[in-house]
Amino acid sequence: MATLIAMSGILLTQAFAQEVPRPAPEFVIHLPNGNQVLLSQFNGKIVLLAFMLTTCPHCQHAIPILSAIQKDYAAKGVQILGTTFNDGAPQLVPDFINQFRPNFPVGSSPRESVAEFQQHPPWKRGYVPEFVFIDRKRVIREQHSGEEEFFKDEDKSVRAVLDNLLKEPVAGKAAPKKATAVKKAS
Repeated sequence: MATLIAMSGILLTQAFAQEVPRPAPEFVIHLPNGNQVLLSQFNGKIVLLAFMLTTCPHCQHAIPILSAIQKDYAAKGVQILGTTFNDGAPQLVPDFINQFRPNFPVGSSPRESVAEFQQHPPWKRGYVPEFVFIDRKRVIREQHSGEEEFFKDEDKSVRAVLDNLLKEPVAGKAAPKKATAVKKAS
């Protein structure tokens, strides 16, 4: 009986686990100025989507790290996006932006949209920040939440994931062909 219960728990966990890799669905971030950022605007780029709370000290600490990474990686085709989802986030985001000065878009999204995108099991406690790495083909390749070892050295961890994703071939760019000798017709 104990084995049956344990197996049921494992199967339930797997049924509700975050599947990676998985296609990244559309996601909307509402900016303080009334505009929206759509994930699909960045097709063909590598995207780091950071889920945060405006009141979370760890999220606040992440902003200068992510801003430095955005500066270093923008020209390589990387885009960082931030969204907050705590109660009152739409009203709190302008002050959050003014205080921490991110150099990437930061807005808010409904908690339900965030949970659906993140694929959190209903019983799993969510930790923030949560970083979701999306490749050029819009596939979620990695997903890390605040309680993981990944966040012991955020800068190093984020750069390592981005460097690995940047090593992958870009769709539509063929490898250079070798030159072949052509015989002239006589």
